[in-house]
Amino acid sequence: MPRWRVFFSQHLRWSSTVSQALVLSVITFCVVLPLCCHRLLYSYFFIRSMYLDSMSEEVLRESLARGHDALNFWQSTSTAAAMSSRFTDIAQHPELLVTVVTVRRNEGRDFHYLLQVMRQLSGILGGCGEQRCAEVLICDVDSSPQQNQDASLLEAHFKVIRRSPQEQQRNREEVNTFEREKRDYVFCLRKGWELLKPRNMVVLEDDALPKQDFFTVIKDLLSRRFALQTLYVKLYHPERLQRYWNPEPYRILEWVGLGLVGATALLLSFPYWNPCSFSFTLSFSHLLFFTLYFMAAAELLGRHYLLEVRRLSPQLYAVSPATECCTPAMLFPGNASLRVAEYLDGSFCVKGNAKDIVLYQMARTVPGERSHSVEPNLITHIGAFSSVRSNPSKPKLL
Repeated sequence: MPRWRVFFSQHLRWSSTVSQALVLSVITFCVVLPLCCHRLLYSYFFIRSMYLDSMSEEVLRESLARGHDALNFWQSTSTAAAMSSRFTDIAQHPELLVTVVTVRRNEGRDFHYLLQVMRQLSGILGGCGEQRCAEVLICDVDSSPQQNQDASLLEAHFKVIRRSPQEQQRNREEVNTFEREKRDYVFCLRKGWELLKPRNMVVLEDDALPKQDFFTVIKDLLSRRFALQTLYVKLYHPERLQRYWNPEPYRILEWVGLGLVGATALLLSFPYWNPCSFSFTLSFSHLLFFTLYFMAAAELLGRHYLLEVRRLSPQLYAVSPATECCTPAMLFPGNASLRVAEYLDGSFCVKGNAKDIVLYQMARTVPGERSHSVEPNLITHIGAFSSVRSNPSKPKLL
């Protein structure tokens, strides 16, 4: 009998583990995952040409509706009566200060991003018992002659800080967009510290919508040992950049660990539950196959969706070394906000060296400084229209 017939007769019958592995892989990666994941935005199987435009339009419609609801909420007389001086009376030396940095947008003003964020914050600030979870400031860095109307509307409910006329005069120097953004950020960091001397500070950009468990998770993060030795903790990283196939070493370890755990658990379960009559055993070759099988499935499905399981408990949120991008939501434990302001002041920002890159480089090069990131994200980035960069006519989710 020819050798190729011998090979196929030995390895391609169902009792052969080679046949079983081949069939399992084809069914999983060519049938099951494509059918289940073709609408998942951050999966490799997402059919961009079919769904991206409609999903992007749907998200914009939802954001616009939230913006109009928030505008009506803050304009209503019942809100004014219920919240009169509730958030404007702020205490000195709070455990946590949340500073929301805002500027008037030339595009996308109907979305009222600031009003959305402040409505969400007002709803979750009372979730920490008798005392509210944090003190809140709005830092309006708008330098244009036209007023930031959303910030003005909120002045009746929150303390709003702005540059004085003298500070505005000193800040008239013509600089690029990235340097302007950095200087505004530094102003808000320093002003918040000078006013309240908080024990810890969170800085949100005005299109960073907090999740419901925002303050619960931050309280847990601040109780962990690493918080005493970090310059900052990033509370957001773009979902499209959260994949395992990434140069970050800790993600590779997490990826291999997930594959090993899944493979081991499956092989150990076969003696007790094996409806397809698989012949796999806890041998090295079978363990290697299933480790690679689970790693491939996890990556193709999308790490973002696996991270969502961690929302079951604040203690399950993962802390890892920070990556470069981005800064819509940052936690500065202790007096780290002052150090960050000093580091940013000492650098000039340009395209390719914006404030997020500067901070990342400082944390890597300054002795004793460290930076961290928490996963999954604690905010949703709702800003389809940027206040500092050019915008497409029709923003897309990817």
